[in-house]
Amino acid sequence: MTVRVTKTAGHAAEITWAVEDDPRGYLNAAVDGDQLESALAALGTTEDLATDGESLAVMVRHTTELARLLERRAAVLVVQLRAEHGMSWPQIASRVLGDPDKHSSVRRMYDSGRRHLGT
Repeated sequence: MTVRVTKTAGHAAEITWAVEDDPRGYLNAAVDGDQLESALAALGTTEDLATDGESLAVMVRHTTELARLLERRAAVLVVQLRAEHGMSWPQIASRVLGDPDKHSSVRRMYDSGRRHLGT
């Protein structure tokens, strides 16, 4: 994986990736469609946003779109952990959720990932 986030100076960063790191175009779409910018702005803001309602609604929509995509990708990655790396449910739960007792949660992620993969 060659996706890199490099802090360039102070409060600035540069994101770079290779074409093969984004075969489905998700990274490009998140940057070009302003989802990444909105999500990062939402992370950094306080509850008293100094913006109009429409701008706030756009920020929420973009943040939600990116969050959904990340949830789907995480679910697919859980399928990989189980299918390709043979990890047990407690192992996955420990590594992904930080608690080996949350294996039912990772099973739900796994099921969701399989649905997204069409398997």
